[in-house]
Amino acid sequence: MCGIVGYVGGKNTVVTLLDGLKRLEYRGYDSAGIAVVRDSALLCVKEKGKVACLEEKITREWPDWMEMTGCTGIAHTRWATHGAPTHDNAHPHMDGKSRFALVHNGIIENYAPLKKRLQEAGCVFKSETDSEVLVHLIAEFYDGDIFQATASALKKVEGTFGVAVISLEQPDTMIVARRGSPIVIGVGKNENIVASDVAAIVAYTQRVIFMDDDDIALVTKDSIDIRNIDNVPVSREVSSIDWSVDAAEKQGYDHFMLKEIFEQPDAVANSIRGRLDKANVSATLSGMNMNPREMAMINRIVIAACGTSMHAGMTGDYYFEDLAGISTQVEQAAEFRYRNPIIEPNTLIIPISQSGETADTLAAVREATNKGATVSAICNAVGSTIARESGRGVYLHAGPEIGVASTKAFTCQVTVLLLMALKLGRGRRMSREAGQQILDEVEQLPELIRQVLKTADDVRRVAEKYADMQDCFFIGRGYLYPVALEGALKLKEISYIHAEGYHAAELKHGPIALLEERVPIIALANDIPGKDKMIGNIQECKARKSPVIATATIGDTDIDGHADDILWIPQCSKFVAPIVTVVALQLFAYYVAAKRGCEIDQPRNLAKSVTVE
Repeated sequence: MCGIVGYVGGKNTVVTLLDGLKRLEYRGYDSAGIAVVRDSALLCVKEKGKVACLEEKITREWPDWMEMTGCTGIAHTRWATHGAPTHDNAHPHMDGKSRFALVHNGIIENYAPLKKRLQEAGCVFKSETDSEVLVHLIAEFYDGDIFQATASALKKVEGTFGVAVISLEQPDTMIVARRGSPIVIGVGKNENIVASDVAAIVAYTQRVIFMDDDDIALVTKDSIDIRNIDNVPVSREVSSIDWSVDAAEKQGYDHFMLKEIFEQPDAVANSIRGRLDKANVSATLSGMNMNPREMAMINRIVIAACGTSMHAGMTGDYYFEDLAGISTQVEQAAEFRYRNPIIEPNTLIIPISQSGETADTLAAVREATNKGATVSAICNAVGSTIARESGRGVYLHAGPEIGVASTKAFTCQVTVLLLMALKLGRGRRMSREAGQQILDEVEQLPELIRQVLKTADDVRRVAEKYADMQDCFFIGRGYLYPVALEGALKLKEISYIHAEGYHAAELKHGPIALLEERVPIIALANDIPGKDKMIGNIQECKARKSPVIATATIGDTDIDGHADDILWIPQCSKFVAPIVTVVALQLFAYYVAAKRGCEIDQPRNLAKSVTVE
């Protein structure tokens, strides 16, 4: 989940690395550090806290840092796993003689016995991290070839890694390697830049190479030599990034999260562009790479995902069963491979991941592939590991999502799942008339979302009224049940309020004991099937003196007198209601967090991409 940046070229190395770290800070912000080779010395500065703290320390310790051009350097922003977020545990780590510096993402599972052996051999460790083991191993194996030393060290470790290494011994060279943790190489002119995410690269080049597991690359300013861990040359294609650096800027918004909430009309429009097959009243999803006969033979779907993506998958469960008549289940991806899942013939596995690098979801992909399943992924990041290893699927085309709390990825994931269900349904039992209704509503989605965004000031006023709450329950039924879970997740992620999502019928099976006048209820009471029962649930909450904030369909008077406050949602069917309604809940969470003065884009203890188990 941490961020890695490395640079070799003629620009100011420190400026380039700091710029990259700032663009990757959403991947970890417990501590940060930088190391450069300069004037026959390996220099390192690191600091607890955010990248701004590191920049201040660099200014104090390297007063001429604005003149440090032509150096080779690496940098890191950390999300702590092994060891607390302290100065000593921050990356880069160096060997005892300060000849090698290393930054590492991932987890070295066998670090304890390796560390013990190295300590017995005289190595002195300065941190509590598993990562420091690697730099001592590289120093131990070095005999004049930094590539071979790195390869030999990596052969000794078990676990996952994305690493970048620089050395006094070969000052114009950087070594990068990956296994289970992403590394991408930006191909420049008289310079090359590496990172754990393309967000750090697009300001310099849009030509990139995505490394595969067990690739090791020797990078200079003029060359990129990629081999496998056994020193055999491998070929990796150069890809193009389809978004510019402007897409990863705030562009006048106070926070990335707010910008990304307001980007959703365009993001959803991009997700559906070219995919509405009006002639056949279906969807065009060529990335699934399945012919009509293969699709017709699917008799079971398993969706594997985590967090927000899992909530999107739960909505997909309704779509596939209602529209296509296919039995569907949603699996928490972390449990998928450990519970020895049953993969029958004609089972379609759909992994969902915004980043395409989520460790648990990637493990589910590999387990499903090993069991012979057909895998079709839903990802946002082009060239990501899950997308490449699945070999088929659907990209969201939502653009970069920088805010840690996912917003536009969720709405685009649910939109794509609806299109998949439409396509599968039209190949089975769905009539043209039913398909046309879905197609028409999908086409209207961007405008429906814009209508919700126009109520932002009204949502803000309601949110600020309840900003002092300490506990909150979200309840929903049917298609809005997963939205209740997602709404609660958004609120807890960025405001640190204890929020829980429940199926409305579950409220009386325990949680109702916690209701009182200080515990608000957010009740999703849109005018879709299940509304009458939801009104009954609202009355149960009001009887316990809990204030109720309801979502309701514009023009529906049935909620009047039942709710204390209402977030109005435009008229739409149950199929698109989840996509439209969640936007109001995203705004609600944002404005609550803003009123409380929380760090919205970088909430405590969280990181954007969970690349460790």
